[in-house]
Amino acid sequence: MAKKLTLFIMIGLVLGLITGAILHSAVTDADTLATISKWLGLITTVFLRLIKMIIAPLVFATLVSGIMHMGDSAAMGRVGLKAVFWFILASLTSLTLGLILVNVLQPGHYSHFTLPPADANLGLTHPDITTTLSEMFPRSIAEAMTNNTILQIVIFALFFGVAMSALGEKAKPMADGIDALVKIMLQVTDYVMRVSPLAVFAAMTKVVADKGLGVLGTFAIFVSCVYFGLFLLWLILGAAAFAVVGKRAGTLLRYIREPILLAFSTASSEAAYPRTLEALDRFGVPPKIASFVLPLGYSFNLDGSMMYMTFAAMFIAQLYGIHLSIGDQIVMLLTLMITSKGIAGVPRASLVIIQGAMAQFGIPEAGLVLILAVDQFLDMGRSGTNVVGNAVATLVVAKWEGHLDPPEPPEIEPPHAP
Repeated sequence: MAKKLTLFIMIGLVLGLITGAILHSAVTDADTLATISKWLGLITTVFLRLIKMIIAPLVFATLVSGIMHMGDSAAMGRVGLKAVFWFILASLTSLTLGLILVNVLQPGHYSHFTLPPADANLGLTHPDITTTLSEMFPRSIAEAMTNNTILQIVIFALFFGVAMSALGEKAKPMADGIDALVKIMLQVTDYVMRVSPLAVFAAMTKVVADKGLGVLGTFAIFVSCVYFGLFLLWLILGAAAFAVVGKRAGTLLRYIREPILLAFSTASSEAAYPRTLEALDRFGVPPKIASFVLPLGYSFNLDGSMMYMTFAAMFIAQLYGIHLSIGDQIVMLLTLMITSKGIAGVPRASLVIIQGAMAQFGIPEAGLVLILAVDQFLDMGRSGTNVVGNAVATLVVAKWEGHLDPPEPPEIEPPHAP
């Protein structure tokens, strides 16, 4: 079933590209095209709502289950420190790669656009560092789950799981309930994922019908440079995984190809979370480690988004002829490193984070209007890369812990176990 689903998603992706291109060229009436796009968007929206319906209880249940099965607080602390170390290393690598590429390739100097006025205001608000830090902590777990604020759910789950471990046998009924909840949510995931090929088809058809493939030609230099950077990041992540786990790293993509395709097609990293968890289980990562590290990664380790942030900010600076010294660029990198944590639960968070960094260095935020034209296409690549980055992070931590099990064949339907 899993192998067939991957094939159907690919078919939906290709058919969406073709159908979207046909609609864009054949439907000349703007109102008719808008109506078609509206109904296509409804299919994608319903699917993503169903995914969001799963995310909060699944993240909570799997993380608490992972903490309980970790055994003791020392083991949890050790795994957590290793995960945070990798997240920081991967984030710095991603941000630095974007910074190096935008300086070497200079895409802003070779792109010719009619620039919006530098003093135009997009109405974006960027919270200061104290607000960003305070928003990491939930006022209410109900509010965090309602808004799908991953980092807040993670923090509550950490407290909840540690408290259950401290109570031992007294918390066993709740522990059994949490394990049962994991199984239930994975079964719900299986039901929802059966309509994913249709959602992929609708999402791809809509974006191509609305914008047309011609928009990629207009932004060819920028888009190709970003995707080249994402390709290099995949190579770096693959090389890092190979250095830690050896030849086995070469088979990882076979296991996570479905969540990668899903994230790419829907431009949503969250959509791929449940399947990524199952794929890592089949690959041999113990559920107790995957359930602990992967949710943390969705708050702290969005590698594709990280690389894009420095690249996009510097690209706009180049368009407006603004020169930033190496020192300024390093400060920007460190600023993005801090302010980007926990962005997964914030709508259009990358845009807000980039705008905040631009404002700090006098780069006109109006330049964001230009890249918004192709942001959907770029978000697809970023989302797929985020899945790869988090899968590699979880694999590496499992290997460092010495708990990497033999893999199951990738074509076998995954067992729904915690």
